[in-house]
Amino acid sequence: MQDPNPLPWGALDRFQAHFIVKKDAGNSVGNFVAKTKLTTKGHFASKTVLKVEWIGAGSLASKLNSDDELNEMIAKQSVNDATIYVEPTDGAIRIRNKWNNHLAFGITKELFEIYDRIAGHIKSV
Repeated sequence: MQDPNPLPWGALDRFQAHFIVKKDAGNSVGNFVAKTKLTTKGHFASKTVLKVEWIGAGSLASKLNSDDELNEMIAKQSVNDATIYVEPTDGAIRIRNKWNNHLAFGITKELFEIYDRIAGHIKSV
C-alpha cells in the first residue's frame, strides 16, 4: 500500500566529517566532552568570529582553552567551521563540526590542522 501523504523530499543533502582519535575514555567520559563557544560580530553572512572559548567539564576543555595558537587558528574560520564538538564514542573520541550541504562540505588544510592539533591534546589527556 502506498503512503497517502508522501513527503515532498527525498534524502536530505547533509554531510558531516568525523575525525576519530583512538583513545578509550574509560570511566572518565566527561573529561573528553568539549564544544567551542564563539564570540562573534556582525549578522548573517557577514558574521565573523572574534574569540573562541572551549566549554566542558573535563580537563580536555581547560587544556584546549590554554592553547592560544589553536584558538587563534579557529577564530580565522567561518562560524560554521569554528563550531567544533569533541565527544567520546565507543573506544574513541570524535571531533566534528556542523552539518553542511554538498556545496559547503569540505575540509580545508587549515581545518585539518586544527583537528590534528585537537587530536594531539586528546592523546595527551
